[in-house]
Amino acid sequence: MSRLARGLRRIALPATVAAVGGGAVLYSYRPRNIPGFEGAAVPPPIYGADGTFKLPRFPKVKSRDEQIAELKKNNTAEEEYDMLIVGGGATGAGVALDAVTRGLKVAVIERDDFSSGTSSKSTKLVHGGVRYLEKAVWNLDYNQYKLVREALTERKYFLQTAPHLSSWLPIMLPLDKWWKAPYYWAGTKFYDFLAGSEGIESSYFLTRSKALDAFPMLKQTDLVGALVYYDGAHNDSRMNVSIAMTAAVYGATILNHAEVVGLTKNEDGKLCGAQVKDLIPERNGRKSEPISVRAKCIVNCTGPFTDSIRKLDDQDCKEIVAPASGVHVILPGYYSPSNMGLIDPSTSDGRVIFFLPWQGNTIAGTTDEPTTISPNPLPDEKSIQWILNEVSHYLSPDIKVRRGDVLAAWAGIRPLVKDPKAKNTESLVRNHLVDISSSGLITCAGGKWTTYRQMAEDCVDAAVKEFNLPTKPFSNAPRVSGTEAIDDGAILDGSCQTHNVRLVGAHGFSKTLFINLIQHFGIETEVAKHLTESYGDRAWTVAAMCKPTDLRFPARGERIARLYPFVDGEIRYAVNNEYAQTAVDVLARRTRLAFLNAQAALECLPKVIDIMSQELKWDRARQEKEWKDTVAFLQSMGLPEPMLSATRAQIEKGKFDFSSSLEYKMYSRHDKPPVVEE
Repeated sequence: MSRLARGLRRIALPATVAAVGGGAVLYSYRPRNIPGFEGAAVPPPIYGADGTFKLPRFPKVKSRDEQIAELKKNNTAEEEYDMLIVGGGATGAGVALDAVTRGLKVAVIERDDFSSGTSSKSTKLVHGGVRYLEKAVWNLDYNQYKLVREALTERKYFLQTAPHLSSWLPIMLPLDKWWKAPYYWAGTKFYDFLAGSEGIESSYFLTRSKALDAFPMLKQTDLVGALVYYDGAHNDSRMNVSIAMTAAVYGATILNHAEVVGLTKNEDGKLCGAQVKDLIPERNGRKSEPISVRAKCIVNCTGPFTDSIRKLDDQDCKEIVAPASGVHVILPGYYSPSNMGLIDPSTSDGRVIFFLPWQGNTIAGTTDEPTTISPNPLPDEKSIQWILNEVSHYLSPDIKVRRGDVLAAWAGIRPLVKDPKAKNTESLVRNHLVDISSSGLITCAGGKWTTYRQMAEDCVDAAVKEFNLPTKPFSNAPRVSGTEAIDDGAILDGSCQTHNVRLVGAHGFSKTLFINLIQHFGIETEVAKHLTESYGDRAWTVAAMCKPTDLRFPARGERIARLYPFVDGEIRYAVNNEYAQTAVDVLARRTRLAFLNAQAALECLPKVIDIMSQELKWDRARQEKEWKDTVAFLQSMGLPEPMLSATRAQIEKGKFDFSSSLEYKMYSRHDKPPVVEE
């Protein structure tokens, strides 16, 4: 063998290793367009040559009265909806948006409010599910694998269609044994691999010191390091409201606080419409007559209440919902870093628990227990204590996890479903279910928040096929961006395009939009960030609805709760632009104050009722009803028992005695020297 050949053989292996390693490094650090980090699709408004500042001209949705009038018109075979959707949660709103952007005539009826049930009580994650992936690998379960893959694809669409409401969140997985490092490293890398082009930054390992630097609250005992992977987080009820409002902008009839009290059938026994009752007049002490509505197909998207609608169709049908309760608690923000979550994959009873920063506070949960179905289930004390106990296991012993630190707690009902047409009707559906009854009722149930869009696509596909619905390109689409820069109708060809349809607020959003808002309206930085991350480019309208303060700064934006960035303009915007009809709609689903701090929500309730009374012309009786109903709702948000008897006068005058509350007793409240010095 020649000297050259021996030399080439000598360097072949090192050269191959270097090339592979270099390629891996280049691939890991290549420039990427990460979903959610793009610039605004349309630029922010600027001063014109004549010195005037022109705000975007956003298309206005029909008023609630106009929506009711539209509903009443569609009561004949000649004038009917293609699709009537019952339920305005994530699934119902998603089906409406999908159907209306395919050119169908759509109506949505929601008994309470958009996202009033399960859709507002999630863990706030948009994720593929690392625990599902682990089950898929160990059990060689292809269905679990498909579920993870589908969810990871949908995760990308969240960031593309609603970047103001969704964000990437690094989640830490602490390691207490060295042998766990390669196991979890392989798992997180496989998760990255499955995400493919949908993924963002790759997962990575942190040494013990780096883990403590990133998450100082961690318990140091037995900590050997940590792995960090990325998933999505979102503002669930604001996402739900935005989906519904986008459907309304595109022409869907959207009505909350209206109940389907009966289904109508033709002479062949096929469904052809429904009886709808507006519930708002009764809140004002007036009678309300049912409205007859005609539709080619009825879609049941009522989550835990799926069986109640199915029984309106067939009283003898077998129930398919197996409800499970998930409790979450909200703790102060100092329990976690503002930009790092944590997962405990092996709690004391084998369940997974998340510990995540959310809206300035910390969310911990969830449990998973069989339950009964009710509109506003109460979080049970046993579940709250279990969560606090699990949290204390991985936090530093210097941090005392106190029951009084729980600012809010709630129980959500997860509607697990059985397939009525399966051979084994007792087995639960892994993903989601689209079922069509003999009379034509379409039921879409199961699934999870992350896959709402795919659920909606499958549901509309089934409806179009079954009822031969006339999909068509969407001509004369509204300029959702408020400018002529983007034609949102260009992509709407009659097929499903919801993976490309930007929600209201998305077009003009960028990470720096809050600066433009501060410079024009003179609002606080924290408030400006909150508004742009909750409303996107609609923050311009919200800020304009804030009354001037007559202060040097801020010039606009009166906070409704001292410790939180929610302002008066949000209440006016919720009423006039998002169909908010009750104080609970505002406190729980438009702002998130009830979920962040139940006591703070109670304290600002008089101000919310006053502003809504001005906008909706409430009389004294309606204001008193709103007070009672909201206090009762706040009980389901963890409001302490002694505060349930508070009157409006006591709260307004600061006369309510909080001395019996847990929170009051936790802090030093005397005026003596805090430390005795000798």
